[in-house]
Amino acid sequence: MWLGPEEVLVANALWVTERANPFFVLQRRRGHGKGGGLTGLLVGTLDVVLDSSARVAPYRILHQTQDSQVYWTVACGSSRKEITKHWEWLENNLLQTLSIFDNEEDITTFVKGKIHGIIAEENKNLQPQGDEDPGKFKEAELKMRKQFGMPEGEKLVNYYSCSYWKGHVPRQGWLYLTVNHLCFYSFLLGKEVSLVVRWVDVTRLEKNATLLFPESIRVDTRDQELFFSMFLNITETFKLMEQLANLAMRQLLDSEGFLEDKALPRPPQPHKKISALKRDLDARAKNECYQATFRLPRDERLDGHTGCTLWTPFNKVHIPGQMFISSNYICFASKEEDACHLIIPLREVTIVEKADSSGVLPSPLSISTKSKMTFLFANLKDRDFLVQRISDFLQKMPSKQPGSSRAARKTSIADPAPESSPATQPSSPTSPLGGHQGACAQEAPTASQGLLKLFQRSTPMEDLGAKGAKEKMKEESWNIHFFEFGRGMCMYRTARTRELVLKGIPESLRGELWLLFSGAWNEMVTHPGYYAELVEKSTGKYSLATEEIERDLHRSMPEHPAFQNELGIAALRRVLTAYAFRNPTIGYCQAMNIVTSVLLLYGSEEEAFWLLVALCERMLPDYYNTRVVGALVDQGIFEELTRDFLPQLSEKMQDLGVISSISLSWFLTLFLSVMPFESAVVIVDCFFYEGIKVILQVALAILDANMEQLLGCSDEGEAMTVLGRYLDNVVNKQSVSPPIPHLHALLTSGDKPPEEVDIFDLLKVSYEKFSSLRAEDIEQMRFKQRLKVIQSLEDTAKRSVVRAIPGDIGFSIEELEDLYMVFKAKHLASQYWGSSRPAAVRRDPSLPYLEQYRIDVNQFQELFASLTPWACGSHTPVLAGRMFRLLDENKDSLINFKEFVTGMSGMYHGDLTEKLKVLYKLHLPPALSPEEAESALEATHYFTEDSSSEEALQQDEREGARNEDVQEKREEKGTSPPDYRHYLRMWAKEKEVQKETIKDLPKMNQEQFIELCKTLYNMFSEDPMEQDLYHAIATVASLLLRIGEVGKRFSARPGRKPRDIAPEEDELPAPDLPQNPARELQPPAAGDPQAKAGGDTHPGKAPQESQVVGEGGGGEGQGSPSQPLSDDETKDDLSMSSYSVVSTGSLQCEDLADDTVLVGGEARSPVTTPHCGGTVDTDWSISFEQILASILTESVLVNFLEKKVDIGLKIKDQKKVERQFSTSSDHEQSAALG
Repeated sequence: MWLGPEEVLVANALWVTERANPFFVLQRRRGHGKGGGLTGLLVGTLDVVLDSSARVAPYRILHQTQDSQVYWTVACGSSRKEITKHWEWLENNLLQTLSIFDNEEDITTFVKGKIHGIIAEENKNLQPQGDEDPGKFKEAELKMRKQFGMPEGEKLVNYYSCSYWKGHVPRQGWLYLTVNHLCFYSFLLGKEVSLVVRWVDVTRLEKNATLLFPESIRVDTRDQELFFSMFLNITETFKLMEQLANLAMRQLLDSEGFLEDKALPRPPQPHKKISALKRDLDARAKNECYQATFRLPRDERLDGHTGCTLWTPFNKVHIPGQMFISSNYICFASKEEDACHLIIPLREVTIVEKADSSGVLPSPLSISTKSKMTFLFANLKDRDFLVQRISDFLQKMPSKQPGSSRAARKTSIADPAPESSPATQPSSPTSPLGGHQGACAQEAPTASQGLLKLFQRSTPMEDLGAKGAKEKMKEESWNIHFFEFGRGMCMYRTARTRELVLKGIPESLRGELWLLFSGAWNEMVTHPGYYAELVEKSTGKYSLATEEIERDLHRSMPEHPAFQNELGIAALRRVLTAYAFRNPTIGYCQAMNIVTSVLLLYGSEEEAFWLLVALCERMLPDYYNTRVVGALVDQGIFEELTRDFLPQLSEKMQDLGVISSISLSWFLTLFLSVMPFESAVVIVDCFFYEGIKVILQVALAILDANMEQLLGCSDEGEAMTVLGRYLDNVVNKQSVSPPIPHLHALLTSGDKPPEEVDIFDLLKVSYEKFSSLRAEDIEQMRFKQRLKVIQSLEDTAKRSVVRAIPGDIGFSIEELEDLYMVFKAKHLASQYWGSSRPAAVRRDPSLPYLEQYRIDVNQFQELFASLTPWACGSHTPVLAGRMFRLLDENKDSLINFKEFVTGMSGMYHGDLTEKLKVLYKLHLPPALSPEEAESALEATHYFTEDSSSEEALQQDEREGARNEDVQEKREEKGTSPPDYRHYLRMWAKEKEVQKETIKDLPKMNQEQFIELCKTLYNMFSEDPMEQDLYHAIATVASLLLRIGEVGKRFSARPGRKPRDIAPEEDELPAPDLPQNPARELQPPAAGDPQAKAGGDTHPGKAPQESQVVGEGGGGEGQGSPSQPLSDDETKDDLSMSSYSVVSTGSLQCEDLADDTVLVGGEARSPVTTPHCGGTVDTDWSISFEQILASILTESVLVNFLEKKVDIGLKIKDQKKVERQFSTSSDHEQSAALG
């Protein structure tokens, strides 16, 4: 490649000059290529350690002038061919021009200008638009691709200098982190270490510090443990590795590949070593943290953040913290965790202005909202830029934001104004919905209010006594809080807010506060009418999700009056169906019905819908999918926390296997299914404010409270009973709603119940004992557990697929598992390296395990070439294509693992007949495509014409028999009971798979037979018995050709004569075949000048036999007249290296390859084809039994086809090619010391 000219010193011992002229020098890096000795070893080590570009480009061209001591690099090359091309261009285009100049400075200026011009032209033509990676980084990416053989599609994210610990010895080298792989390369004094690990294979990734490995990163796969240390910035490296591993797990989970964010703003001056991908990933990490901290929509992008202070009017202080700006929100987080959080939607902002600075309040900024609240920020470093940025975002806001008027909160809960709930205004659909269900949704009372208001008793609060007074006090406390801290989305969220939540949210405010704390209110206001549209679109649509929803509707809180009638059930149906329509990836999962029914009690349908969105997509990620991955991840966290906080109980729980049983039901339903409703809803209050942390704390508190009893349990059932009875008696004594009997409590035994536990006491204990849990720590633990869970699910999928493979397939369990990993690796490689169709199309996680991974024809050809025992050289891709078409039964151009293994088994296992049957099928339609054999379609029609008429006749007979059965059944109806066992036997017989026999195989026409012979010939190349096999197949093919010719007269239908048989021969009987065809049709001996060659026969002369001659074969065939060949013909025969079998007068000339040998033989017809326009003899045919019988006469062919091949070795080789797991190579460079 051409380089921008840079100064270098020529007096360098690391380079050797190979060519020179007055203006240029071509040099090679010392030690590159053969030889080099000790100097070469030292130079190679130096290049790796210092990350020299000479490792990738060991050749260079320098520009020189006679009197100057300074030289300029103008080109480099990775190979001699590349650098020679540049050298020749310089000699042809510049040498003559440069000789004209008198001034050396002018020469150098001209050369530099010319090279810069070439580079600019190349960049203009070749550089993709938007490529902003710095030059140094591109050089590193080039090294990575060359060293590890990665394709262009593999993008480097970053690279670091570090040491890899091989045993107890550190190997200094370079760690390359790409989107899909972790790669390491080291070269020290002739010792080379090369590692490649795919992120999807990582089972463990952690940063640790031990005496042996100080401050190291550990990477585990299923096969080995790797340690890397001596990083310059280990924290940055580990975070990036975590992020890439997370992307890989997401890829395994839902087939979402990595897509670069094109909307990411470009920096004015790119960093020399940071790629665009690294910036993209850093931005993603910040966005995710921003969204999780403030419960914002998933598409919200952080624009920037800055340090500042916030004036809090409730306690009259300036709180230090960070201000975060995005396109729709201004947020503030204090440095102290509970001091203050603030979310200001820009849709609520009316005024942004710079206040007057003072010594107490430097650089202040005032923000006013529609709800008459004013927020004062100070100590802003770049206030002018910030104000301009906020103004730009405000200008992009819609002129009239739906629901914005709702921001003005009322100051008293007792106010009867309709704005008592933040979502009441936009919740009612504004457009008429189509269909009966849509109309019901618009008119239903649940469109504007929660079910609890519709079904609650009309008893005044004063009549409820102490409970009513307590509820009134809660409402008043929240009323005071709203007055001091604000109400709505712009509320100051402090430790006081948490205290009120822990004391319980009054029922009148529960729906409103759930919407605010979860962030669902933001999404609902910014998507007006979205729910109504979904209901309309999903009405009348049926799917697997809707069937499951219908099945579970009546199981959703059946003990609650709201769901004992059609009003509540219809609302629940609409919400669940709308969400399944919005997110088909999740669709519907069990436990969603229970959670949604509770949401509907406290909010309208639209509010419940958006709360469900927040729950499934943000607060409990991956919980509600087909494999409940999120719940399993948090189950692993729960087990880890149990070991940390309750070590004495942890081992006992593991032995009993209780944690895995209880945690799923607890987490998936937020305790709603295991605890009385009035108590569980208090936990839901805390969950919407605190997140998953509360669920884990309460679960630990429950185990802690029952520790003594659990330690005394002897089995899982006893432990489950203890916990179940405890949870049944967790009560909420402050609830004003009538008590709802808990279904689990109704089913328990009538033993003496344990002591009642107040839910608020349980919450208090959970915060006192386990409050050290932090959201950041939980996220870190989630990453660690996600690796384990997803890899465990992948292993389960592998075992399930292997179990689904029939037992007669022939491979062992270990071989099937290895084949599955290779098959899966090929699918995943296409997912990020490109294929004929997107991998997401080929993998649907909702399908059964067997159908999830599928490959196309190109991938199959690669696997076939490396795994097949039938190596055919250049013919292998053709054979692989035929095998793919044979296996692709549903014709979707994709095959699953079962089909793949079936094809492999046919080649590796079974007797001679089974293997030959596979080969036979590969040369019949549909395996043989029309492009490969023009007569394939014609032959198919020819050979199926009779069978189709027979099938039609059989169909008519079956129809008649069925009609008779129906008639008999009608006649007998009412007189005798039907014999169901008879019909069951008939059904079982129909379902029984009929094993294919050799009688079922159709006959093969002449062109298909020729293709079969070509395949066999290619299979024999490079075999130790190559010559014997060639002679054997020549004998067999010759015999089969004669059999086919004889059979022509019998294949003719009545009233039609075979076109290739003379009229006078029609009545002649078939000639007797030789008693020993192998001896009668022996190929000619090598070098015999009397060898026969097929050609044009003259009229009136006897036709010749067609034979296939082995390499160098000659001599005289027995039983055929001798006819001398011309010198040219003999010469051509002796020079041929491959053979085809033909019958004289029945094969087109264009069907013959250049290396085809034609040997004269007897044909049954004197009619010949004297030119290339002849057609294939469609009357000629051969059956599978005839081919099998002929091959059995040749023991060498039998031995070849029955030869056993170990697939394990081929799988190992394929794994290395696919880089399926980490491989390291230490090899001496022997030539270096030679």
